[in-house]
Amino acid sequence: MGSAGRGPSTTRPSTTRDGDIVATAHRTGSDWLLGPPDQPSGRLRVRIQALLTILLVGTNVIGAIIVVAITFLVTPGGGPNSGYLTALAIAVPVYVGVAVLIGATAVTVSALHALRWSIEDQEPTVDERRTALRLPWRMTLIQLGLWMGGVATFTILAIIFQPEAVLGAVFAVGIAGLVVCAIAYLFTEFALRPIAARALQGRASADEMGAGVQRRMLLFWGLGTAAPVLGLVVASIAAISRDDTSIVRLASTALGLAAVVLLFGALVTVLNARAVVSPIVAVQEALERVKEGDLDVEVRVDDGTELGLLQSGFNEMVQGLREREQIRDLFGRHVGRAVAQAATDGNVELGGETRTVSVLMIDLIGSTTYAATRSPAEVVAMLNRFFAVIVEEVDDHGGLVNKFMGDAVLAIFGAPADLDDHAGAALATARRVAERLADEVPEIGAGIGVSTGQAVAGNVGHRSRFEYTVIGDAVNAAARLTELAKDVEGRVLVATASVTAADERERRHWTPDGSPVLRGRSEPTPTSRLA
Repeated sequence: MGSAGRGPSTTRPSTTRDGDIVATAHRTGSDWLLGPPDQPSGRLRVRIQALLTILLVGTNVIGAIIVVAITFLVTPGGGPNSGYLTALAIAVPVYVGVAVLIGATAVTVSALHALRWSIEDQEPTVDERRTALRLPWRMTLIQLGLWMGGVATFTILAIIFQPEAVLGAVFAVGIAGLVVCAIAYLFTEFALRPIAARALQGRASADEMGAGVQRRMLLFWGLGTAAPVLGLVVASIAAISRDDTSIVRLASTALGLAAVVLLFGALVTVLNARAVVSPIVAVQEALERVKEGDLDVEVRVDDGTELGLLQSGFNEMVQGLREREQIRDLFGRHVGRAVAQAATDGNVELGGETRTVSVLMIDLIGSTTYAATRSPAEVVAMLNRFFAVIVEEVDDHGGLVNKFMGDAVLAIFGAPADLDDHAGAALATARRVAERLADEVPEIGAGIGVSTGQAVAGNVGHRSRFEYTVIGDAVNAAARLTELAKDVEGRVLVATASVTAADERERRHWTPDGSPVLRGRSEPTPTSRLA
């Protein structure tokens, strides 16, 4: 529901439909009046009953005062005659008292019947939710019916005691009823805002909405434009129909009507503006938080108009962003951040491109024997520590962990993202991994190989199932070097071509080791090891 008197936005933990805890943006400026969102149902019932009674009774009493004031302004001949005045003195308090009693009873019974689900802490049905959101309009119609009864009553009194005052009586009660109904509608929306929040619970659909912003605007137009124009029309007709209406009398009537309309028009304008702007401000503040990267935010849906759809739509958008981010994060963990970024950007197609890359391969030594002498839990724990070292170092040096192959790892530098010194990055990663594995996974060894050369990098497979990979001689050479590295001091063996391609700072960490003929090749491959 739209509300009057909402203050600035803050956050409160809330549970989404999926059970996730998020920070809920909500207004706290009126919490002292409406109570906190999680207050007990019994306390909420008493609070709403008291608030509705005070606001509606007060509004109707003000309306009665307006009736008396306008009656004296628009009644010809300087005001009501003695008989009419006596009738008004008796009828106004009696009718107002009876109307307030009947109205309060009708409103309370109607509200309690429609909100029984909330009082009993039950989940509302679709019909109950729709009824709760449209309750302010129903209650306003009750108010309007009582004021129409007032129009009939005071018109009859005018016909009996002062026939020439009939037009003034109709107008006096009519404009007062318009003022009261407009203010009562906005007050009722405000008082029932906690019920609206419970009815919606973060959900809103067009067929469940209340009166809507359009009706709010029409109410405002009726008070701010139609009422004063109608008043001037009535005053003009009264002046034309009588020969004894003075200019002073006509001016006094116009000024009185203007004062009434300006005063209460300003009140309705403030209430209406707050009701419309406050949900928008809450969404705006939440959008700023999303813009800053905070997706753990949810706007409290408590408006029974199209603004509730805006609030609910924002929540659905953020929920979608959270799910997308979760999927993207999970996807990135499987295929690598760079590949995931390219995929989410829409740059996914079968095939690849030939480019120069550096390939790092790492394979455990004696993993079969280790697994045979250890429990599965110990083996998995060791593998996780082993993989953690590799992933952290590859990420830190700008590479991509492309595959986990049993107890071996394949990492790529220079694809899919360009890397200026991919050879130096691969060599530096090899050194750091060797150092960390010796300290952090001392119970088992690993051979590490690095090769630089041309390869085809791209998506391989079928359109319904493919993966990003690198295929070429550089990959094969890295695999062969990894096997040879298991028998080399330091257990790191790299192609000398990789050392040559690296910058000077990295080259000084390596020394030539020989030129073995790698399996599958006919020519020797110069290699280097740690200096």
